[in-house]
Amino acid sequence: MLIESVPESKETNPRSRLIAVVEACFVAFLWSTSWVIIKYGLVEIPPLLFAGLRYSIASVFLLAVIGARSSTRVSLRGRPRRWWFALLLYGGIYIAVTQGTQFVALKYLPAITLALLLNLTPIFVLVMAIAWLREVPSLLEILFIIIGIAGVLIYFYPLDLVGLSVIGLLIGIISLAANSVSAIIGRAVNRAQDTPAIVVTGISMTIGSVMLLAFGFASETINVISPTSWLSILWLAVVNTAIAFTLWNRAMRELRAIDTTLINSTMMPQIVLLSIMFLGEYPDFTDWIGLILLMIGITAVQILQARRKGEGQ
Repeated sequence: MLIESVPESKETNPRSRLIAVVEACFVAFLWSTSWVIIKYGLVEIPPLLFAGLRYSIASVFLLAVIGARSSTRVSLRGRPRRWWFALLLYGGIYIAVTQGTQFVALKYLPAITLALLLNLTPIFVLVMAIAWLREVPSLLEILFIIIGIAGVLIYFYPLDLVGLSVIGLLIGIISLAANSVSAIIGRAVNRAQDTPAIVVTGISMTIGSVMLLAFGFASETINVISPTSWLSILWLAVVNTAIAFTLWNRAMRELRAIDTTLINSTMMPQIVLLSIMFLGEYPDFTDWIGLILLMIGITAVQILQARRKGEGQ
């Protein structure tokens, strides 16, 4: 996810800020519902083709928005090969690998389990940023990292490989690693702040979706897709991706980094509740303890990072 946030010191109109908060919360809810929709869609649609169709259709809409705005068209002129290579790498890892493995993992794992794994991304990013971006975490951030990791250990203890798909778990870990690497690349690409987020998103998504479709057609067999499944694909592509990203980017013009962090942190509990309601996934008592500790640890780490980013602006 690419975020354009305003400086902490910027004053915004209260009404505009309220609208931005509502938009961002709505987008977070849409992204949370994606997990349930994907789980249902995977019954009929192969995962890589499912992901490829979702993001290729969404990229067409995003490219249309980019092409309709003179400011975004101008931002593409005279870009060096290094910039295009960075977007090629970003699209390949964030869309093709991260989203592709996420769809595959959801075929084998409960949505709650995969959501827990992917919520470790901030911890992985924080560790990798030490070497790649020279960003050293504070002692308080390290403390909350330990709390988050403790939550994961409690959730998976004892590791029941009979009731848990080993293949799904391995694919989920690959998705986590790819998501973490893509977050570092995305941060590096956006550090210059010379390109609108929607341009980076649209171009990288187009590249990644083409890769996904190529992998999908080469490795999977798809039968006739029912109208219900097509509705799921179109809804995910148009509403949960193209419109959601557009609303998110617009909301980020008014919100601070700490605001987006808090709003993003609501996705994990929403995914848990939606999975209970629609997928029949019921965490036991120790699972709840692990999930709560993870949410506390990850949210705290992201808030501390957002505050530090704001102080540096």
